[in-house]
Amino acid sequence: MIDLPQKIVCVGLNYRDHAEEQGVALPERPLLFSKWPNTLIGPGEAIRIPELTKQVDYEAELGVVIGRRASRVAIEDALDHVRGYVVANDVSARDLQFADGQWIRGKSLDTFLPVGDLVPASEVPDPQALPIRAILNGRTMQESNTGNMVFGVAQVIAFVTQAITLEPGDLILTGTPAGVGAFRDPQVWMQPGDEITIEIDGLGAITNPVTS
Repeated sequence: MIDLPQKIVCVGLNYRDHAEEQGVALPERPLLFSKWPNTLIGPGEAIRIPELTKQVDYEAELGVVIGRRASRVAIEDALDHVRGYVVANDVSARDLQFADGQWIRGKSLDTFLPVGDLVPASEVPDPQALPIRAILNGRTMQESNTGNMVFGVAQVIAFVTQAITLEPGDLILTGTPAGVGAFRDPQVWMQPGDEITIEIDGLGAITNPVTS
């Protein structure tokens, strides 16, 4: 489990296959939103679904933990500011997210960000070459590769830091690939009693039970 970050910066619509499953154009620049530290839990801890929402989705993501202060960083220097990488699950209350017209509430419910142990950046030669998948109750729902990102890790860091200074410990979530429950036919929502696993080759896996 990582330390509580000051900021959790997330990127939406950042996989080509995820844009394709929605039938939308690729973004011209990273689409940023935030989650709050109250969302963070570790491997094995329960994702708790409150009565407030009935449409809770999984999102397999590569998380990036900043290692040193980053302000107005150039793309070619961006990875030098990374402490390491984590497996993450950007759990989302889709009914709240889409009804609100902005994403903060639907993304920031308590326990809605399971995160795995930090893997040092020195052990990840290329963050854009990592197979990534989500497995719900033993069924593979998402399977892609971080090379399918629209904006890679270095591009995201450079873009964010032109406007927002990132501090050591800050966490960036880099987007999710195709296969989320919201865009399946029929839709698939996590329910109490489920078990969700996120895997990224080279970084390991996190498994979390789902409860009410």
